[in-house]
Amino acid sequence: MGFDVLILGAGSAGSVLAARLSENPALRVGLVEAGAMPDDPDIAVPQKWPALQGRAFDWAYATLPQPGTAGRIHPWPRGRVVGGSSCLHAMAHVRGHPDDFEAWAAATGTRRWSYDGLLPAFRRSESFSSGANAPPGGAGPLHGGEGPLPVYLPDAELSPVVRAYMEAGLALGVPHLGDHNGRSLKGVAANSLTIRDGRRVSAADAWLVPALDRPNLTLITGATVERLELEGSRVTGATLARDGRTEPVFADTVLICAGAVASPLLLMRSGIGAPAVLAKAGVACRLASPDVGENLHDHLLAAGNLYRARRPVPPSRLQHSESLMYLDAADPTRGEGAPDVVLACVAAPAVSECFSAPPPGEAYTVLCGVTHPTSRGRLAITGPDAADPPLIDPAYLTTEHDRRSFVRALQRAREIGHHAALAPWRAEELLPGPAAVTEAELAAFIARAAITHHHPVGTCRMGADPGAVVDADLRLNGLDNAYVVDASVVPAITSGPVHAAVLAIAETFAADFTA
Repeated sequence: MGFDVLILGAGSAGSVLAARLSENPALRVGLVEAGAMPDDPDIAVPQKWPALQGRAFDWAYATLPQPGTAGRIHPWPRGRVVGGSSCLHAMAHVRGHPDDFEAWAAATGTRRWSYDGLLPAFRRSESFSSGANAPPGGAGPLHGGEGPLPVYLPDAELSPVVRAYMEAGLALGVPHLGDHNGRSLKGVAANSLTIRDGRRVSAADAWLVPALDRPNLTLITGATVERLELEGSRVTGATLARDGRTEPVFADTVLICAGAVASPLLLMRSGIGAPAVLAKAGVACRLASPDVGENLHDHLLAAGNLYRARRPVPPSRLQHSESLMYLDAADPTRGEGAPDVVLACVAAPAVSECFSAPPPGEAYTVLCGVTHPTSRGRLAITGPDAADPPLIDPAYLTTEHDRRSFVRALQRAREIGHHAALAPWRAEELLPGPAAVTEAELAAFIARAAITHHHPVGTCRMGADPGAVVDADLRLNGLDNAYVVDASVVPAITSGPVHAAVLAIAETFAADFTA
């Protein structure tokens, strides 16, 4: 098989790229995915997202034991399905604060990756609507009305517990935000969700599925990419494993879109990475790129500040975690600038594996986390084959900044949780419990309560410096015709969920590629 463009990975970025590039009928586009088309009906049900992890369409990665989280091993779900992790995540759509993207612009030396540089892509990707009876098409200077992805800002469906939590924030002077996807991020708002008519809309649903009948687009499912094939400074294609056989696929241009975990692993299996890491795994070095797999970072949430309810908590009509509240921990009333902590109200009990929770309907949770962690980890291959388990070390809570910021976040969560606005719902605090008062006690609780927020980034970072894995055009340094387009290129994490930014990266790349 041969293509003009070969896209490896049919997750969020890959779905966008396949749809956008195949709009040009002269381009033969191939899209490869290890998983299959989604066939589990639970994927489409927003309330069932926590139960999807560990099913057949989850890569089910796991970290090394983390000293910063009491020696715990953290599951890292990633989607092995057409649509990728957009079939697993919690559907919250948050672009990030404009200041977040200044780090991207500074790293690459181009305003293309600034907030304003990405704004056309943010707008192009979405069809924004607000309120239960509002139709799509809420276009404006900051929102798109005709994009493929529904971005829905709910109102009437919000849980009464979540409403009380939002009222508590406002009563404490937290700014009223209204929408997470403007130029401000600090404040109180319901979560904008990638939901239409009460059902999840994955990136594949939005971009790829409507394009699948194009004669110039070929989707290959059930095919694991074993390695890239290199000749000199070019990638000629890839070797796929499918149905117990290996087969080559050829292309003029290769776009690697396997995600922050799988993309660097693929590069390493192909001989692209740190020579010592490759040698240890039994892989010959074809291109030295020492930062492949480095700069790994992720958001954590403490699960959580748990409260027994005074009366039954109604089931969520959305996806349980209905409101993120971004704050300046030192002054929650401050509205300008990027936030440093985040809170989230879950209309259900949410705890880590270290704790027991009451049944649904009997408790609710205020989660908390740090928006810009400074801890940096790494991942690596352990052998030459795709089946060899990866080494994943996010180095959670290894910096004093992250540990202290997390304590401040938990203190703000409890301030909200104990506010009078929640008194009609609050019977008692269960976790960390009234006995946990000192910073040391709160830090010890956080170590046991912290869970991933499912936002790994950074392992093929973009930059203008010689050590960057990809350049400002997302081209692999040292190769002429291969690019990485996914969360791995993010040099520094955004304040919130990274999915909206990944979609904008893909939309921007596609527009530049076809210009």
